[in-house]
Amino acid sequence: MSGTQVYKVYIRAGAERVWTAITSPEWNSRYGYRGRTEMDLRPGGAIAGRSNPGMLAMGAPEIGTDGEVVEADPPHRLVQTFRMLMDPGIAAEGFTRLTYELKEGKDGVTALTVTHELADAPNMARLMAGEFEEMGAGGGWAWVLSDLKSLLETGSAFGD
Repeated sequence: MSGTQVYKVYIRAGAERVWTAITSPEWNSRYGYRGRTEMDLRPGGAIAGRSNPGMLAMGAPEIGTDGEVVEADPPHRLVQTFRMLMDPGIAAEGFTRLTYELKEGKDGVTALTVTHELADAPNMARLMAGEFEEMGAGGGWAWVLSDLKSLLETGSAFGD
């Protein structure tokens, strides 16, 4: 399960809109794990993903994920480091590398490919593959991207 995970989803929205949904705290707090993620989109810029209220109630730290921007080419490509801080075992695996690639195609549909390099992070790999969904940890990348697609195409995320 560790190694590299690649997820691709087609979203009926322009690349700029998808980019904004990924990088803007006002949008990225509305789908997936619903934690507000703030990004300084300059190389070396900080990324801080806040835990949502339910996570905080369960004892999660205020900052649930962190990392830094490696490359940002709006609205086409974002490369960042990524570390999950909510579980000490996963946090100890260190930073992984996360790449978003957006390609706008015909009829206003954007192909979003997420590549998560997890070679030295086996527990993070299991989490992001959705293996802990039954335990209440969400469905990983497939779930997050499906929720993003739903929000952008219908105006409603799964929990709305």
